[in-house]
Amino acid sequence: MRVDQKFIADMIVPGSRVLDIGSGDGTLIDHLFRTRQCDARGIEINMEDVTRAVAHGLPVMHGDADHDLADYPDLAFDYVVLQRTLQAVGRPREVLKQMLRIGRYAIVSFPNFAQWRLRLQFLSTGRMPMTRVWNTPWYETPNVHPCTIRDFLELCRCDGYRVVAWLGVNDTGASAPWRRSTRLANIFADQAVFMLQRA
Repeated sequence: MRVDQKFIADMIVPGSRVLDIGSGDGTLIDHLFRTRQCDARGIEINMEDVTRAVAHGLPVMHGDADHDLADYPDLAFDYVVLQRTLQAVGRPREVLKQMLRIGRYAIVSFPNFAQWRLRLQFLSTGRMPMTRVWNTPWYETPNVHPCTIRDFLELCRCDGYRVVAWLGVNDTGASAPWRRSTRLANIFADQAVFMLQRA
């Protein structure tokens, strides 16, 4: 499992109903089934990932977060998860609104584009930065709405979402003293995980 997936799993109460948006090959869903006895299912836009998940017996369907969430009834899930997909959806604000309509809690993980290495790379080269994880050039990247931890907190404030818990982490998962400081995490965290609730 990726680092963000481990933190997401730790936030979810055993036995919960979970919808995982951008579920990939179903790694998180499988983990929630096996270790937390959750009723978990997924939506994934990449058909190859859907095929892999279904081949392993996981309930993942082909779908698009920008359009398909409106079909779900209110409060159909305890948790709606959006893992490392927020920056790739066409309408992130609407997706968050739908997540908090169909779930009691929304858990979102995303790359922090204000991380110091990215800042330094942009400053020193004058080009769009890339990392080991985010290694696609600007003209092919699916990241159409990159944001920072501070950007995301401002969106939550504007739309009235309550931040239940959050964590800034690096890609290796190493513990760091800055990971719960907004200012420092915005500089040092490779990615962030947030749990939200409607106010």
